[in-house]
Amino acid sequence: MSVSDIKNKERVINELLRFIRKVFDEPEICSIAKEIARKHINSKDADQLIAEELSATTNVKIPIEHSEADRLFLELLQDLVRDEKALY
Repeated sequence: MSVSDIKNKERVINELLRFIRKVFDEPEICSIAKEIARKHINSKDADQLIAEELSATTNVKIPIEHSEADRLFLELLQDLVRDEKALY
């Protein structure tokens, strides 16, 4: 693994840690994020729509150009919603 790969992984981990801290400070972010994901999950541009609405309604800010951490979060969020639907 190259030095740049390691630095990139560290950056992603740090970004995810900052997000997790926000969720612990404001636990309602989880339910808001899942509700937004439920609304947009079947849309063609689901990632972008979820990111825009989440950024507009919470203190979680996802830029237009998603970082690797942003993409991981959006993927996890949509997986949670899909798993939730599969249970019913």
